[in-house]
Amino acid sequence: MSRTVLLRRRVRSVATPERVGEALRFLVTGGAAYLADLLVFNVLLFTGTGSAPAKVVSSVIAIAVAFVGSRYYTWRDRRSEHPVREYAMFLLLSVVAAGLQLLCLVITHYGLGWTSPLVDNLSSNVVGMAIATVFRFLTFRSLVFPDRSAATGS
Repeated sequence: MSRTVLLRRRVRSVATPERVGEALRFLVTGGAAYLADLLVFNVLLFTGTGSAPAKVVSSVIAIAVAFVGSRYYTWRDRRSEHPVREYAMFLLLSVVAAGLQLLCLVITHYGLGWTSPLVDNLSSNVVGMAIATVFRFLTFRSLVFPDRSAATGS
């Protein structure tokens, strides 16, 4: 069997309608959180707040938006009866993801000395966001909102 055929079969097995829908819902939820993050970060940045504190505040707000969207929209069928545990795990993993974004900002702003608002936005809100998004999807899906149907036999 050719590699192309094997690749097509693998893509079909991963890109099921359920997974595509899940990914699209994740992107919608993430988009809302991203817009909140971007808006708050730039309002704070352009009103005199330092880059790192502005990123911390905007990340906290974005995490709250993302949790509500994830629990009630993206993975609404995977909610557990333990919302406190879900929130704690979500918060922990979100802080790690926000830390990845902040790390990108700190490296460029303080480490490399690239201090313009444009570079701050590119490093934190483009490069950092891309890295953090992959991390979030994989960890939220598997650790916060795992598929419980296999465990319950449904």
